Amino acid sequence: MSIDFLAHYIDKIDETLDDKAQLAAIIKEAELELSVEQFANLLEAFPLTSRLSIWSLLSAEFKQDAFLEMKDESRVLLLNALDDVDCFPLFEKLDATDLIELSESLSNRFIDYAVTQMTAKQRKFFKSAQDYSVDELGRWQSFDDIQMLHKFKVSAAKKVCAKPLPLLTEVIYIIDENAKLLGQIAVNQLVNYDNETLLVDVMDKDIEVVASNAAIVDAADTVIASGRAALPVVNENGCLTGRLDIHSAYKYKEQQTENQLIKSGGLVDEEDLFSSVWLSSKNRAVWLGINLLTAFLASWFIGLFEATLQQVVALAVLMPVVASMGGISGSQTLTLIIRGLALGQITDANRQAIVKKELKVGLINGLLWATVISYITYVWFQMPLLSLTIFVAILGNIVIASLSGVWVPWLLDKLNIDPALSGAVILTTVTDIFGFIAFLGCGTLFLL
Repeated sequence: MSIDFLAHYIDKIDETLDDKAQLAAIIKEAELELSVEQFANLLEAFPLTSRLSIWSLLSAEFKQDAFLEMKDESRVLLLNALDDVDCFPLFEKLDATDLIELSESLSNRFIDYAVTQMTAKQRKFFKSAQDYSVDELGRWQSFDDIQMLHKFKVSAAKKVCAKPLPLLTEVIYIIDENAKLLGQIAVNQLVNYDNETLLVDVMDKDIEVVASNAAIVDAADTVIASGRAALPVVNENGCLTGRLDIHSAYKYKEQQTENQLIKSGGLVDEEDLFSSVWLSSKNRAVWLGINLLTAFLASWFIGLFEATLQQVVALAVLMPVVASMGGISGSQTLTLIIRGLALGQITDANRQAIVKKELKVGLINGLLWATVISYITYVWFQMPLLSLTIFVAILGNIVIASLSGVWVPWLLDKLNIDPALSGAVILTTVTDIFGFIAFLGCGTLFLL
């Protein structure tokens, strides 16, 4: 369903917020027409007061589904606005995987209540998932895999498969009495085996697995590249603990990309459109402050050439051109590299090739635009040496910006600092300082 169709519902609801009967009819229609994910996005398009009016008209089952699909901060805003008697039903009948996804943004009283509503099996899964950090696969694995003991017969497996299976189930995992993974059998192959045959005799022992303590980002890439609907997750002892399916792998990758996009603007993860003014201001103030410090650093370097600026006023007029060209060139490369890092396309093996390519791009664009700008400068000021000064500065700054666009995010990634969050600030500082030093330095050398 298109974004335009979603916007259509936003307009319809906005027009009927004061008419409860008409609003209820539109909400009922939206429940039928929109997916749960789309409805969650629809809710987040309204201020909190309007959101609560819409929420009150949803069916109980749809409320829980939509709640699970909301952004973290949107859930917190809703929980803070509702009474506990309205909140607690949202945490009934959750499985371990759902609660793990929610637990990072929930208060303990909601987590404790949700745990008490779980079956003993789901409580065990939830506890085992908490033994892993948020960056490890074991934290995010699902527990809906189908597993059977190796001593069972094919007939037992056929009975299991006669019932509805979890989505993306294409194999049955075969384990021993200690839950050690021995092999797997494709569901669509069971019909080829005699009912009295032992599972251990027909299972496929050559299986690809992912370790429960592996980084979730690496595990997601492994599943996506495997061509399988899911891969089994095993612990350090080779025991089956769950699985990671292709849907969850892509969902994690999409979330990672979205978070990097949000952070690139200096925001926190999953900031709600209508979060409080104070919270939004606080979230953004940190990087504005860091940017201010880097701006003062650039200004300090400019101050070193105060005498030059006093004697050649034209330099001050042209300084923004130098800074702007370097910043734009660097940001283009930075965006490309951050996307490559997020998709796992950039490694130590191909880094040098990327550097060489960006160096050539920087040289070509640098020569082109340095020539254009130096010509405009000559026509404007009729000063050949000033044209030479800006030619050298523009060429050097675009080349440095292109190289910095590669090296800055790569180094930040190696230091486990999100390049989407801090790369732009650092890159701008590098290009501004180098551009000003090159321009004003050459100006001092050529014009005084």
